[in-house]
Amino acid sequence: MTNSTYRYPPDEFDVAVPGGAPVGVHRAPRSGWSSAWPFLLVALVCAGVAWGGITLLSGGGNEGDSAAEPTANVSPSPSTGPSEAAEGEGGGQNEGEDGEGGNEPSGEPEAPSTADLVAAMDPSATYLVHNTGGEVNQLAATTVTNLEAEGVAGAEVSTAAAPEGVDASGMSANTVWYGEGREAEGKALAAVLGIPDSNVVMNDAVTNSQQAAWVFMFTAPA
Repeated sequence: MTNSTYRYPPDEFDVAVPGGAPVGVHRAPRSGWSSAWPFLLVALVCAGVAWGGITLLSGGGNEGDSAAEPTANVSPSPSTGPSEAAEGEGGGQNEGEDGEGGNEPSGEPEAPSTADLVAAMDPSATYLVHNTGGEVNQLAATTVTNLEAEGVAGAEVSTAAAPEGVDASGMSANTVWYGEGREAEGKALAAVLGIPDSNVVMNDAVTNSQQAAWVFMFTAPA
């Protein structure tokens, strides 16, 4: 509708405002602030939400750390002070050393005494002591006397240098021959007479005889 056909005369509502916005009896003029304030409100709300979230997160982390601190920093009990702890370590170390010392072997087992060897002899066994023809007079008889003095029973004097059929010409030192299963008797005789173990041997001829051992004497008992 143009102004030429408009039946009412123009009034103040028909005059355009400087901003160019239409005005009329049903439309009030709008300022720039009225158009901008909704955007400002939205910005403020977003900023407040962001600040609240950051504060909540940072505050929760600090609370968790502060709650965990008492567990991590537990103070030592008065009953376990430095001096007592040192004493405990020292005592444990000493006990360990004592225990190690107690477990150490004391050395090689001691050799049985002559009395123990004699006590282990068969009381029913017999032994022949041969005088090999050395320069010592009555050597076989003296040897038997020494054996009896140490508790050895069953020793007999042989007037022959060696049993029949036995060649003793290769011997030159006091020697003990024992039969099979008679090692205890052979070692006991050697211990009483001072004969070294190297001259104590098992012999089949003695095993087949009635005696448990034969003693060949060249020198006086040690």
